[in-house]
Formats: sequence, C-alpha cells, structure tokens
Amino acid sequence: MYGWKTKFKEIRKEFGYREKDDFLSAKKLNSLLEKRFSKKQLQEKITDKTVFIIGAGPSLSKSLTYIKKCKNVTKIVADGAVEALSKKDIKPDILVTDLDGDLNSIRKIGRTKIPIIVHAHGDNHDKLEIVKEFANVVGTTQTEEFGKMKNFGGFTDGDRCVFLAEFFNADKIVLIGMDFGQKIGKYSKHKVINRKTKLKKLKFGKRILEWFAIKSKADLYSTKKIKGYKMIRLVDLQCIENF
Repeated sequence: MYGWKTKFKEIRKEFGYREKDDFLSAKKLNSLLEKRFSKKQLQEKITDKTVFIIGAGPSLSKSLTYIKKCKNVTKIVADGAVEALSKKDIKPDILVTDLDGDLNSIRKIGRTKIPIIVHAHGDNHDKLEIVKEFANVVGTTQTEEFGKMKNFGGFTDGDRCVFLAEFFNADKIVLIGMDFGQKIGKYSKHKVINRKTKLKKLKFGKRILEWFAIKSKADLYSTKKIKGYKMIRLVDLQCIENF
C-alpha cells in the first residue's frame, strides 16, 4: 500500500525496532521455507470475497457464535484468536501469526493445508524453527522483500490480516474482535510480559487501521467503532454474506 514504508519508519522510531534484527529473523525464516509463495492459493480465498478479520480482543468470545453461522465468507484469523476458534470447531481459512499465540493451536492448523502467514521480526527469531512442522507456510517480513519473503504491510497480527486482505483485493473487509481498548483479550497473547507495551501496540494498531481506511478500495466494516469503518452488529454478520 502506498505510503506504508514511511508509516513503518515512524513505528520503528517509536518502538526502537532495529532493522538489522528484523532482517536476521527474516533471513532465518527464508532459509526454513521449502517453497516460494504462491499467489493463486490466497487469491482464490480473498479476491472479490467478503473477508472476516478475526482478532483476539475481549469481544471475541461473544462473537464466536455469530462467526460460526457465517459459511460463505473467508476467515483470516490473527494469531491467538485461533485458539478461541478451535474450541468452537471453527476453521480459519488463513492464519496470520508471529508465533506469540498458543503454539498448540497453531500447530494444529499447521498440520492441515490451511495457509499460515508467519511473520518474522527481531523478537521471534528463536521461535521460527516451528515452521518446519507446517504444511503450508508463507513467510513475511517488515524489511524489504527478498528470497521467499513477502511484505504485505501491517504492524500487529490484526492489521497484517487487514493489509493481506487489501493486497489481494477483498471486496468487503469486516473486523471482528478488534477492540483496541485498555483491556487485553485473554487470547491476545499466550503470555503478556509487558502490559504497557502491548497497550501501546494496540493503540498504534488502531491508528494504522484508521490510516488504512483512507486508502483502501474495499468496503470496510467493524463490530467496534473505528474511524473510517461502518459499524455492523454481530447479529447482522450473516446478512453481510449476501450484501
């Protein structure tokens, strides 16, 4: 997306992320991937489709019943949210993760052919070996693209899902479980070490999505109030399949 590189430079400066550390992780992930990224598998799931972006915010638990009723949408799930979906026997169509969520749930998806978008950054270098267990992996980076590594944009798992949907020209993008408040959802991260940093990331995630809304070509909806997105009630999620 135009302007994203400049936006991410601001994020690096704010959080003190070193590009060198990100590159080393991306280099490792690139070496672990067996095949190059295939556009076709993601195009078939996203292009011209209604896409639910499912985050791990506090409202996720009460959203699950409504999500399960929706059969004709593509579900792109952010990291820890997959654990909640798994408990309700809801399969994601795509999982986006930096491996901070429940690894047992992520491994379960990894044994299927569901695409897992694994993001490499300076803080998850030691976790990346797990991708050798996965059947269908796409590697992403927050550096320049190289080798098998792609950069679709985004900062947190949730907004990386949104950028992915935009990259492949989703028709409608619907945010669910994306709360951005002062409360951290129980599925948001397997272990929150620094609450202050986590809340700061959520704050930036919301800013990014509001910036994204100005540039996106898709119809944007959210079950929570976010500038640039039309509000949609959980009870109306089924209706959007037929809009």
